[in-house]
Amino acid sequence: MAKNLLIVESPAKMKTIKKFLGSDYTVAASMGHVRDLPRSSMGVDIEHDYEPKYITIRGKGELLSALRKEVKKADRIYLATDPDREGEAISWHLKTALNLDNAPDKKVARITFNEITKSAVRNALKNPRELNMDLIDAQQARRVTDRMLGYSISPILWDKVKRGLSAGRVQSVALNLICRRDEEISSFVPVEYWTVDGIIKKGSKQILFSYYGEDGKKNPLNSGEEAEKILAAVKGTELKVDKIRTAERLRTQPLPYTTSTLQQDASRMLNMSPQKTMRIAQKLYEGVNVKGKGSIGLITYLRTDSVHISDEAFEAGCRYIRAHYGDAYASGKKPASKKTLNVQDAHEAIRPTDIDITPAELKTQLERDEYRLYQLIWQRYTASLMSPAVYSVTSAVLTAGSHEFRANGSRLLFEGFRAVYKNTDEEEKQQDLSFLKEGESISFHQVDAEQHFTEPPAHYTEASLVHELEEEGIGRPSTYAPTITTLLGRRYVSKEKKSLYATELGQAVNDIMEKSFPDIVDTGFTADMESRLDEIAEGKLDWKQVISDFYPRLEKEVEDAKANAEKVKVADQVSDVPCDRCGRMMVIKYGPHGKFLACPGFPECRNTMPYVERTGVSCPKCGADIIRRRSKKGRVFYSCENRDCDFISWRMPSNKGEEAAG
Repeated sequence: MAKNLLIVESPAKMKTIKKFLGSDYTVAASMGHVRDLPRSSMGVDIEHDYEPKYITIRGKGELLSALRKEVKKADRIYLATDPDREGEAISWHLKTALNLDNAPDKKVARITFNEITKSAVRNALKNPRELNMDLIDAQQARRVTDRMLGYSISPILWDKVKRGLSAGRVQSVALNLICRRDEEISSFVPVEYWTVDGIIKKGSKQILFSYYGEDGKKNPLNSGEEAEKILAAVKGTELKVDKIRTAERLRTQPLPYTTSTLQQDASRMLNMSPQKTMRIAQKLYEGVNVKGKGSIGLITYLRTDSVHISDEAFEAGCRYIRAHYGDAYASGKKPASKKTLNVQDAHEAIRPTDIDITPAELKTQLERDEYRLYQLIWQRYTASLMSPAVYSVTSAVLTAGSHEFRANGSRLLFEGFRAVYKNTDEEEKQQDLSFLKEGESISFHQVDAEQHFTEPPAHYTEASLVHELEEEGIGRPSTYAPTITTLLGRRYVSKEKKSLYATELGQAVNDIMEKSFPDIVDTGFTADMESRLDEIAEGKLDWKQVISDFYPRLEKEVEDAKANAEKVKVADQVSDVPCDRCGRMMVIKYGPHGKFLACPGFPECRNTMPYVERTGVSCPKCGADIIRRRSKKGRVFYSCENRDCDFISWRMPSNKGEEAAG
């Protein structure tokens, strides 16, 4: 009997797949990449057609030796890494590192599957293929351009600002977006405006209305005097119901999740960072233990910008909806996006691998955040296959002399997809206008003028930044989470509640990037680079040509920046804690384990102290302040400031109290 070796990236995926295959299959894990560019140098031979100098990643030698032993025992080797460009490149590196090109007695094939289920894996084994060099070259082009950019510009930032800084193709654009938004907010000048709103009642029913204008023309109110003039003119009069228009309106069902939209909703609705969302989604994809079923993959591949659904999944979803909600709730149509942007590698949307495995069934089987994320994915996918919600929408024009007011309302006639998925940000302001009759007169119950000021644009949140990057065509599904993590980790950006703010350090770095490397922070240039990478993946463009078009210009800008960019001094943030040795006010420094306090009198005074971050929350046990700490492994936890109190929790307690985690 032929012996088969199937190589995946992770032990979790390996464990799940082993269940589906017989004893003639060995499943092994590469633990991610096995070869990469060296850390000690750029690793690209500029003089010889930009050839990458790949080396075995430190620490992977023993693993590769074990894989080579398994290769010797096998007749067929299946490279089953993730179904995207990076996965294709990992398989290519594995083939080289295991010397499979020089093993004529071995049959080597590439297989991919979008979900880790028995049918998907078995079907992939029936349809092996050769490695796709177009996808591999697209990934090589991305890796090499990112390496060239990072290793060329980062030393300039070290010299001009401080050591330990970095630049990146997507990272620098994201930082620039945040800095520009901060500048826009700082320079914003609010403009005064007024509204005149009121209430009319009829029996137990009431509706809200707003001033529109005069003689059928819209009239914005820019001052209190204008608003008071309207009030004086209409008070004591009656409103005539001049026109009523009623129509049915459909609210279309949402599309299933892509990587970007999942990260946005998880941030907005579950308060999860993109990094945390991807980490949990990865676990749901690779497999979790479910009672009676063992380790199973619960969702499809999580790095995708496609809303495509397979025929098999679509039919199963329609059957589920008809059985549990009724025929009227099934749309009978596949989700489709109007976007014309390239869809990476024809992936599917993120969906449950089996719609019959409901969130309720898994509530006691999964950890809290795993359950919440799975529930979000399941609900969104199910809703995407359901019928639109139907509303009766009514608009009324109310007049008091020459002054015109308007009221709008809606009533839900058929809930459709809302039976499963309710997006609170999109809820209708339901108001029943059915009691109004055209031509009748109704007295004002209440009418008031209110002053307002225009608001500046909101600071970016992680969700809105991901949305902006996607809209601009910058980066790809796999880049959003690590980009934001890097910005926060490098302290270019700080996060307060959900809002992102550029720090003084981030502004200094962005200033150098804007002046010395304008192309790198230009959204159009970066989006064009993504399009060129797509063309490489489609076999339309040679990857070395993309590099040769990119590097000479970068090299010239680097030389100019070395000579002409000005040095920037970023002052340390001063704390309110005095040094207990010399009395100077301690400054906040950053080390491998986060913030700490240091005396600015260094080297005369070398005093340091722990940085205590207060939360403003009281300890549920003794009432003292709760402070935020970080474990030796870097995990954040919360404990009581009172050393005699043993309260500790992995989650921020509320002022209402929370059971300690022990």
